Amino acid sequence: MDLTKISNPSFLKKLDKEQMTEVANEIRKFLIENLSVTGGHIGPNLGVVELTMVLHKLFDSPKDKIIWDVGHQAYVHKILTGRAGQFGTLRQYKGLSGFPKMSESEHDVWETGHSSTSLSAALGMAAARDMQGGSNHVIPVIGDGALTGGMALEALNHIGHLKTNMIVILNDNEMSIAPNVGALHDILGKLRTAGKYNSVKDELEYILKKIPAVGGKVAAAAERVKDSLKYLLVSGVFFEELGFTYLGPIDGHDFNDLERNLQYAKKVEGPVLLHVLTKKGKGYRPAENDKIGTWHGTGPYKIETGDFVKSPTTAPSWSGLVAETVRKLAREDKRIAAITPAMPVGSKLESFAAEFPERFFDVGIAEQHATTMAAGLATQGMKPFLAIYSTFLQRAYDQMLHDITRQKLNVFIGIDRAGLVGADGETHHGVYDISFLRHMPNLVIMMPKDENEGQHMVKTAIEYNDGPIAMRYPRGNGLGVVMDEKLKTIPIGTWEVLREGRDGTILTFGTTIPMALEAAETLAEKGIHVKVVNARFIKPLDTAMLDQLFSTGKPIVTVEEAALAGGFGSAVIEYAHDVSSTVSISRIGIPDEFIEHGSVEKLLEEIDFTAENVVRTMELAVKGLTHAEREIV
Repeated sequence: MDLTKISNPSFLKKLDKEQMTEVANEIRKFLIENLSVTGGHIGPNLGVVELTMVLHKLFDSPKDKIIWDVGHQAYVHKILTGRAGQFGTLRQYKGLSGFPKMSESEHDVWETGHSSTSLSAALGMAAARDMQGGSNHVIPVIGDGALTGGMALEALNHIGHLKTNMIVILNDNEMSIAPNVGALHDILGKLRTAGKYNSVKDELEYILKKIPAVGGKVAAAAERVKDSLKYLLVSGVFFEELGFTYLGPIDGHDFNDLERNLQYAKKVEGPVLLHVLTKKGKGYRPAENDKIGTWHGTGPYKIETGDFVKSPTTAPSWSGLVAETVRKLAREDKRIAAITPAMPVGSKLESFAAEFPERFFDVGIAEQHATTMAAGLATQGMKPFLAIYSTFLQRAYDQMLHDITRQKLNVFIGIDRAGLVGADGETHHGVYDISFLRHMPNLVIMMPKDENEGQHMVKTAIEYNDGPIAMRYPRGNGLGVVMDEKLKTIPIGTWEVLREGRDGTILTFGTTIPMALEAAETLAEKGIHVKVVNARFIKPLDTAMLDQLFSTGKPIVTVEEAALAGGFGSAVIEYAHDVSSTVSISRIGIPDEFIEHGSVEKLLEEIDFTAENVVRTMELAVKGLTHAEREIV
């Protein structure tokens, strides 16, 4: 079957099991071949082929709302809704998004890149349907790992309370990105091994209905027997106690099992939870055998061997550098503990976990809990290292403010994937952390210019005992600079002059320093000599250096791979206002819009975040033009 000829999923309704199996095989072959070129989330999608097909066969999308949690597993859905022909552009600039996208298709009814949102969104859609007198189905599909997110549990509680009609698909593959952890994971483990609880329960209820009630005593006793058997069969009966009709476990790769249970679920009044067991990576042996999450999302790979195609580099990854430096320091400092919300592989903490298992905590997809747990550790004299992606730290804003910074606790926050991240796009770009952290009292924020300065910043963070300290670092690898053997601390709030100049100053930090130096070189060729400053401490500012720069009256250009609104440049302007400086300050950064997916280079070019723009901005500032006059130019 030519998958690129599919325009909508209605053709599935006419297929028998044998034909469905043929299509499933074609989809797996298509995914394996295409993602070997583009990369992408192959493991989650190979695991939901049959499930996605049956959902589209039995329901009428988009009238019936199929809501994908996280969105990592929506590729099959995209193929079945007419987008197979675009897979050559997957996650590329101006190409097909790796997540559900309303602008791509009417079948994408919810956009998501963060986990645990589907149930809340589904309840909103179901409530709207009920208020509007509709009768369509609402079907959120959520992974077992996403259930550890507090939002998902809050939504389960509310759905069970309202008793609205909804079919929740629990896609249980025993993994999120990394293997799942926690008591809820253990509950699901018991459910997996308990067998078909619902069929036994139904048979028992049928028998009980045949028992005549004598003064109610026999019926009451019978109910107690049923409940006892229920708890015997499935310890806790977690979902039924929340108000759901529980169906499962169901073989997520058996078309008959899926169809039979979904048809039954459509007839049940109130919320239903289908516990579907799937195999992540099914149909491709390297992905099937993955135990740690390597095949959750990948770059290009060789189909025959499963070897990843990587660009040669001798520089360490930023995540690896930070994690390894923390591990070295932990050998001498027993206060150090590491916490990650379900990202031990991405944060490169496997070695730390192996060497210090008693000081390592993977809390699952639970960023808020991870943040406050770190605060709790700090109250007892520990030095917790919280490794968290910038995009996921957004979910722990209140915990950062209320639990860490307000109490001035000594927590080291490693903000991974700071800046644009490329293919994952707008839901994952780490460009907002400066804006939502900078106003928090007691917090130090820093970002290194290279991996050597990075290892010294880790040392600085561990030695710092006057409150929380956050270090931003980008995705990918360092620059390959020479590394000092001995670690040292960097004085808090001090900047570094990288290039002298008399006509103006470029203030920048982290990944944009090479761009600033390139711009300075171009300006020098034009007779304009500017100073380049490594403004490595975003908070506190180096006010002594700023005072000196303001005193010269020469223009300043700030450059940051982060949101301009409330960012580093804003901080410089605020300080200039406070000291009544009238020096010209221009800002270059991420504009007030969401940046979509594509290579980082292409995205930066699209928003004119370039050395050429730095040159142009400084030239106009040196000429003394106002901002309005520059717009005309």
